[in-house]
Amino acid sequence: MIGKLHSVVIDCPEPRALARFYSELLGLPVVRDDEGWATIEGDGGRNRFAFQKATNLREPQWPDPQRPQQFHLDVLVDDVDAAETKVLALGATRLPGEGDDFRVYADPTGHPFCLVWES
Repeated sequence: MIGKLHSVVIDCPEPRALARFYSELLGLPVVRDDEGWATIEGDGGRNRFAFQKATNLREPQWPDPQRPQQFHLDVLVDDVDAAETKVLALGATRLPGEGDDFRVYADPTGHPFCLVWES
């Protein structure tokens, strides 16, 4: 092992707003909120997501290969219908595509993520 994962950093135009979105989605508190950078974390820092200001971000367009997703998060839920209602209320958008155990969404900045469940 060379190192340990410190955090997943997501570029976005408004770090504070996207941190609040993922704070609600994942139940992790916002622990840092500076100009151009916000962080949420839990489990003593083992689950850390940072949001970095990127003013000229060219957001992904699902499922357009010319503007690929670049990364995505899979969020495990018990009840996908209840979870969908909540993420849409937070500002997510439902995207085309789903399977037997996942549905695809975009966060308020356009980054895709999936709600997944055990089928």
